[in-house]
Amino acid sequence: MDTFALLTALVTLSAIASFVNNRVLKLPGTIGVMVVAIVLSVVISLTGKIFPGAFAFIKALTASIDFSHTLLDIMLAFLLFASALHFDYPALKQQIKPVMLLSTFGVVGSTLLFGWFLRFATIALDIELPLMYCFLFGALISPTDPVAVLSILKKSKVPASLETIIGGESLLNDGAGLLLFVILKEIADESVANPTLLEGFTIFAQEVFGGVALGAFSAFMAYKTMKKVDDFQTVVLVTLSMVMIISVAGGLLHVSIPLAAVAAGLILGNTTLGDKREQELQGYLQRVWKLIDEMLNTILFVLLGLQIVVMPFIQNYWVLGAAAIVAILFARWLSILLPAIVFKKFVHTNVRNVTILAWAGLRGGISVALALSLPPSPYRELIISGSYCILLFSVIVQGLTLNRVANALMRV
Repeated sequence: MDTFALLTALVTLSAIASFVNNRVLKLPGTIGVMVVAIVLSVVISLTGKIFPGAFAFIKALTASIDFSHTLLDIMLAFLLFASALHFDYPALKQQIKPVMLLSTFGVVGSTLLFGWFLRFATIALDIELPLMYCFLFGALISPTDPVAVLSILKKSKVPASLETIIGGESLLNDGAGLLLFVILKEIADESVANPTLLEGFTIFAQEVFGGVALGAFSAFMAYKTMKKVDDFQTVVLVTLSMVMIISVAGGLLHVSIPLAAVAAGLILGNTTLGDKREQELQGYLQRVWKLIDEMLNTILFVLLGLQIVVMPFIQNYWVLGAAAIVAILFARWLSILLPAIVFKKFVHTNVRNVTILAWAGLRGGISVALALSLPPSPYRELIISGSYCILLFSVIVQGLTLNRVANALMRV
């Protein structure tokens, strides 16, 4: 399938899913289109022998897309820049201490707790998954997904302070998650020499600080360029070019593309241009990127739904998936509660707020993309299928019940 035909099929399916959700299901946008895509995939898979042409088309479409590369190297920078561009930076500054604690200690704690919980579960279920791979699974599933979180928070009724913490954490937890994932992946890969602690922190510094520096420099250059023009088309093209450059340069320099996109979005979104005309242009720019964000989110969640056709659902995958869901919920809750107790001076929260924060910690396409990027091993398919089970539960169940859980807990 050539590139244009692939894009045509994907956009058409996204339009159909969006239409069906809008007219029939009436679920929150991203959840609804994902449900439609999942139902379509399941129906086509079950009726493959009756409608072999439809099954072959969907399977060929999904197999033609390198999901990990498409999301991590192409779509993610656009999605994160758009989200950060609209993020309330002054509110983030007020909640920066709990956000940073959850983005670091929370991710590390969740990874370790999830690994141990899952290891005990696999022993009880007689499923072979070594402890190191349980930790590796924890590293890719513990960071909350900013795309899923921010798309669902838009229509949530979570208290404003908690919404800022949840959104800010999802934007900034890439550093700790990336460090753990890279180190644990290399340790698990026996063909690669085990990295030292110094090498780990070198990777962390290069990815995190390099990513922030790339984003800040790109935003500065874009801002200086936009200040010199009063043409809306040029302003939009400058920002599109900037995000594309971040994606390309981040890959070449081996720095964090997500953090670079977030840094650029926060800077440009909270920098006021000069006169009234320039401020109007900035307002138009915000609306254009909101539209880009919503369209890309729709396409992404359709892609996630279609992935069910090619997912390696091996024997007993649902048992491991169920165990992984329980493990990540407990690990998430404890990884928030423990820092809140230890650092109570910085985190003024209670069990009620901890539970809301835990339930709002959604996982999404990034976790599945990281799982798909794992090198071949006897346990790769277990981790991929488990990640997809967590994604489905997280987006559909947690996403749909977030308001109810928050409202019920706030009344307690």
